[in-house]
Amino acid sequence: MKTTARTSYFAGKALALGLSLAGAAQAQSHDHAAMQAQGSKTDVSKPVDHSKMDHSKMDHSAMPAPKQGQADHSGMDHGGMDHGDMKPAAGSDAPSEPREPLPTPTDADRAAAFPPLSHHMQHASELNHYLLFNRLEAVDADRGGAQAWEAQGWIGNDTDRLWLRSEGERERGRTESADLEVLYGRAISPWWDVVVGAKHDFLPRRSQSWAAIGVQGMSPYKFEIAATAYVGDSGRSALNFEAEYELLLTNRLILQPLIEVDVFGRDDPRRGIGSGLSTVEAGLRLRYEFTRRFAPYVGISRERAFGGTADYRRADGEDIDDTRVVAGLRVWF
Repeated sequence: MKTTARTSYFAGKALALGLSLAGAAQAQSHDHAAMQAQGSKTDVSKPVDHSKMDHSKMDHSAMPAPKQGQADHSGMDHGGMDHGDMKPAAGSDAPSEPREPLPTPTDADRAAAFPPLSHHMQHASELNHYLLFNRLEAVDADRGGAQAWEAQGWIGNDTDRLWLRSEGERERGRTESADLEVLYGRAISPWWDVVVGAKHDFLPRRSQSWAAIGVQGMSPYKFEIAATAYVGDSGRSALNFEAEYELLLTNRLILQPLIEVDVFGRDDPRRGIGSGLSTVEAGLRLRYEFTRRFAPYVGISRERAFGGTADYRRADGEDIDDTRVVAGLRVWF
């Protein structure tokens, strides 16, 4: 009986072990089938999107250490590396020469690329000229109509020029004042000239001559400046300063303010001129340029006498403050 019981016991154990192994094998076969079914639905041609993986839960410590002879790049600072100097690895099949080498240029190729010029370069003439009537106007004066002019011109090259300057006024049919300056101008910069020469006053009263030296040109902000000092006989001296500016309201409509100041070193009773600040004239003219060479204008001009010059005018019964309406032409050649 004991032998039969033991036999039954071992037989039950063997049966239970066999059933458990059969169940594990069946479960494993079901898992592989499910993986294959899931794999068949996944498009292996598409790259894996690692941006949605949670790397914080991965255990990288279990990754195998690099084998001997393999570099560990985990501690390298790739941001500071200069990959521009990297050379292709040995055995690379990248060609060092183009597959179709460029042919060496021949004399015929160079001649075709650079043909001989059939025309010589045209340079500007060394001798040029310019004449400007800045003011050629009729004046509505207190004592009736009058005419006035202011002109300047030059002949020469870019650095050396002969300048002519003249201005004057006629009133009631006779010339009240007129002068002419002949000056040599030398460029000292792209914007400035030094001038030296002579000035001759024809009127008023008796004519007289002056030696002249000055500067003229364009200052910053495009102000046209002319400052000239004069020395005459018997210790006479004078200084003239003139500034103009052109404000473009449109391409053709231009507003031109100007100011002119005269200072004398000593009294000249024959001409009604006192020493010191003599006169200041300010004007505002609006012109329309039909062309750059031809422009009619209208404007207003005001002159005021100071010091001894004002006293001489009062003694002669003249006003020390004179405001005029003007209209005229500005032309240049």
